[in-house]
Amino acid sequence: MIKVGVVGATGYTGEELIEVLLKNSEVTITSLSALVDKETQFSDLYPRFAKKISVPCKSLDINEVAAKSDLVFLALPHTVSMKIAPEFIKKGKKIIDLSADYRLPVKLYEKWYGTCHTDTGNLNAAVYGLPELNREKIKTADFIANPGCYPTSVILALLPIALMVAKAGLTVIADSKSGATGAGRKALMSLSFGEVDENFKCYKANEHQHIPEMEHILSCVAGKDMQVNFAPHLLPVRRGILSTIYIQQKGLPEENEIYKKYTEYFKDEPFVRVRPLGQVPELQDVAGTNFCDIGIKVARDMVIIVSVIDNLLKGASGQAVQNMNIMLGIDEKTGLM
Repeated sequence: MIKVGVVGATGYTGEELIEVLLKNSEVTITSLSALVDKETQFSDLYPRFAKKISVPCKSLDINEVAAKSDLVFLALPHTVSMKIAPEFIKKGKKIIDLSADYRLPVKLYEKWYGTCHTDTGNLNAAVYGLPELNREKIKTADFIANPGCYPTSVILALLPIALMVAKAGLTVIADSKSGATGAGRKALMSLSFGEVDENFKCYKANEHQHIPEMEHILSCVAGKDMQVNFAPHLLPVRRGILSTIYIQQKGLPEENEIYKKYTEYFKDEPFVRVRPLGQVPELQDVAGTNFCDIGIKVARDMVIIVSVIDNLLKGASGQAVQNMNIMLGIDEKTGLM
């Protein structure tokens, strides 16, 4: 039985991690930590976990967590993980980091996150944890940089044709909508019920910090620079991301050939489902699951790709557990189906 710890257990992704890990027969949760005033049973903080887990949630003590855990999930805010991860690396622990701190080259990270990276020595050690792209590297990794939620939805939607798009020099427009949990558990007026309910808005258009992650990974896949014009929106729902991607067809194959690229690329992927040609998925199709559903349509010389995920699962905690399963050599679907 593999012993796992969760640092940052009280955030949305931490809470979701615990829910998923409790369904995994190969692991046991031995440590939970977060910013708490005093040691408290996790089920007292979140009553829905009563009789499911009896592990207390404590303030972080790195030595204690390391002593109790074989693998540690860091469900921490951006810029915080890079202060914690090196300590667990020194103690020889496997790590899955759900923040953005190890997803980007240092110059891109510092430009888009507005702070100096304090652990540049471990950047190259982190494997980008998108199984559909890096499964073989994940198998032998000790340190995973779990992808962001928006990038997961957009990168998966473009993987099969990224090389063709780059060679044709085409512009990519990604129009994404996310549920409110995508912003994390924080006390902001803009995320309050009165502001989100019965409302819909665009924010950080072509300025969002997930843009360099999309562009960097897709450029690596294509072997040349790819630009993604990205417009995120806040939906008045709790969870889910729907990304609609637009690319001119000029220089790309016909609809049937594009569709064939997708079905062949994802045919053996347990958590990607390609819809029949012309059909597009909806948020409710993937809510509460680790699936990414993709639909493709070509109309009026425009390739339109629709990708949907649950932002807390395939966009965060579910994908993190999928990565853990691969790292540990157990069935990739364990606890996720």
